[in-house]
Amino acid sequence: MSQEMLRGMNPQQAEAVTTTEGPLLIMAGAGSGKTRVLTHRVAHLIKDKNVAPWRILAITFTNKAAREMKERIADLIGAEDADRVWVSTFHAMAVRILRRDIDKLGYKRDFTIIDAGTQRTLVKRILKDQNVDIEKFDLRSVLSAISNAKNAMETPVDYAKTANDLFGKIVAKAYAAYQKQLGLSQSVDFDDLIMLTIELLEQEPEVLQYYQDKFQYIHVDEYQDTNDAQYRLIQLLADGWKNLAVVGDSDQSIYGWRGANLEIILNFEKDYVGAKKVLLEQNYRSTQTILNAANEVIANNNGRITKNLWTENGDGEKITYHRSNSDRDEAVYILGEIANQVKNEKRQYRDFAILYRTNAQSRGIEEALVKANIPYTMVGGSKFYDRKEIRDILAYFSLLTNPADDESFLRVVNEPKRGLGDTSIIKLRAFASEHNWPLLEAAANANLMNDLQSRAQNKFMDFAALMQNLIQQEQFDVSITDLARVIYKETNYVETLKASPTPENENRLENLDEFLTVTEQFDKNYVPDEESVSKYVDFMSELALVSDIDNVDEDDNNVTLMTLHAAKGLEFPVVFLVGMEESIFPSFRAIIDPKQLDEERRLAYVGITRAKEKLYLTNAYTRMLYGKMNNNMPSRFIDEISPKYLDLSTVGQLDSYRAREASLPFAQRTQSVTGTTFQGRQAQPNQRTNSSTSRNLTSTRQVHQAPNNTTSDEQSNWAVGDLVSHKKWGTGTVVKVNGLGEDMELDVAFASQGIKRLLAAFAPIKKQS
Repeated sequence: MSQEMLRGMNPQQAEAVTTTEGPLLIMAGAGSGKTRVLTHRVAHLIKDKNVAPWRILAITFTNKAAREMKERIADLIGAEDADRVWVSTFHAMAVRILRRDIDKLGYKRDFTIIDAGTQRTLVKRILKDQNVDIEKFDLRSVLSAISNAKNAMETPVDYAKTANDLFGKIVAKAYAAYQKQLGLSQSVDFDDLIMLTIELLEQEPEVLQYYQDKFQYIHVDEYQDTNDAQYRLIQLLADGWKNLAVVGDSDQSIYGWRGANLEIILNFEKDYVGAKKVLLEQNYRSTQTILNAANEVIANNNGRITKNLWTENGDGEKITYHRSNSDRDEAVYILGEIANQVKNEKRQYRDFAILYRTNAQSRGIEEALVKANIPYTMVGGSKFYDRKEIRDILAYFSLLTNPADDESFLRVVNEPKRGLGDTSIIKLRAFASEHNWPLLEAAANANLMNDLQSRAQNKFMDFAALMQNLIQQEQFDVSITDLARVIYKETNYVETLKASPTPENENRLENLDEFLTVTEQFDKNYVPDEESVSKYVDFMSELALVSDIDNVDEDDNNVTLMTLHAAKGLEFPVVFLVGMEESIFPSFRAIIDPKQLDEERRLAYVGITRAKEKLYLTNAYTRMLYGKMNNNMPSRFIDEISPKYLDLSTVGQLDSYRAREASLPFAQRTQSVTGTTFQGRQAQPNQRTNSSTSRNLTSTRQVHQAPNNTTSDEQSNWAVGDLVSHKKWGTGTVVKVNGLGEDMELDVAFASQGIKRLLAAFAPIKKQS
């Protein structure tokens, strides 16, 4: 064993690196050096165990993580051997397998991978053809149902068998039509990549045997995020040598909403009898104070593999908890802290991340950043490859690599404008369907369409001739960059934009220039592998697999804004967790669903552990969200952190009541209908409240003290899950019970009001039987 591989490792990391045979579960806490363990494990297999590099597979969840892993492996064993190791995402691995053998399933090897935008367009058109009201049956819900079906490995026939309600039947019909159209267009979506790979391996024993023999050692990162289809794929591949090492953390499973199954990692030792388990609990990222907070929050979850993060980094600063008057004040406070630390502590803007539960929360923060002239990057905002002009050019690329791609045809046949109206295109679709032709082939034969005017016939045939000319460019083996320039010129796309020099078109021209930077980079770095069909197909595959997080440039000196989900796997010296309020984080739905609440708590754990040196938790008394003003209680996740780890000094800058409220345990804070109360005393909403307002609030509070119609037995027997009837707000559900007797408080979730905290003895509520 090379001691170089283990230098600087703790005993648990060394154990994970050197345990190479049989199944291994590495339960790696946040910041515990799991990437180092994985890369050194691969290097150890090659340098010390003499395993051929191409017999090793390492799967992770983002292209960014895959690149980082491959670079680290190259540093350890050299670039030549590192390039022979399969390091990729699930989807990139599936593409390589399918490019080699998908023809056995009836597809061409140059199939197209459609993006989310194309998915939406196709399903929307299918629903319209099927006379479905997309206002009543939300397009996103239909797409999500189809995706979930694929992740559960349900074919359209399987799904239809269990579709009993109206929505299920609509999805079943749309799913069947969607898959049929994808097949005709020689296209697949992201979920198909995994599903078709499983189908290929299960139907073709020779292909399965090839990959089982090939991959002698398999590594899977972020195992807690795998869905049922990914689990099945790994199970098939690992069934040969059974040397499967999975790395994950049950406390960081935050993608249940998109099919991730937490039970997969929890059941690993049952699925692979005799598996060894190694816990990585030493954290190299954060301070002990931050880790203590994370440990305390996640300890409230059930169904987890217990571990306790610790570090040698020292205690560090306390966590700052700040409660603002409003969401606008919250944004101003955050900007003030950033400006102060940049000026006085010599931090860079890139050191800061502002994390929120939903994208909608970013608006106010963005506006404040703009007004303060502070540079920022928003992850998950407007994406380069989602811009119209880029999608148009990529559609041309896709159509010339796959002439059967009807969705790309429909996108660019009249882009730029060629005088082809919707009626002509509808007739062409019918003509293509009648002859079972792709649309491009139908366009080439448009002169056979008796119901189409000769002018439109000629325009369709001109377009088909244009595409045929572009397709021929591939035969000359021109570079991707040269082909892009040919598309720009021959389609008149660039000339059309230049002819109308509006600011919007100027911006589009700049984006098209930037696209040439992308193509030049590909041309410079392209090396075909054994599964390659052509560099043009490989280029399209590479772009199809780009994700939001891959565009985060850590060298840019910008404040980073992103959702908590997007922040997974990243770290920053200073982190702001904003909007820490009940009904926002945790979300309203999670509050009344214990399973979702556990996932929200794991999301809080992920957010806390993104911070290396300093963590802020912020919320507001009032918040405008989705066009509605809300008064939310502080998040229960704040209450789950011991006060000794919190710095409440900034809260004390508000009135004395609010300072006291912030220091109280969550269970002792109360909130009435019209304002916040504190131990029997009415709080003033702001420091300028006049005596008239105080009298009105006091009068209102007296109404809440009026006896309700519940009996004393009912008052003392409230339990979580009880249904209540409120005179004004209707039916609600009790989600939390605090205290006893007349001091008993109920947290009640109302559909129209969110969570309200009420005194059981005095609130105008009745228990429903």
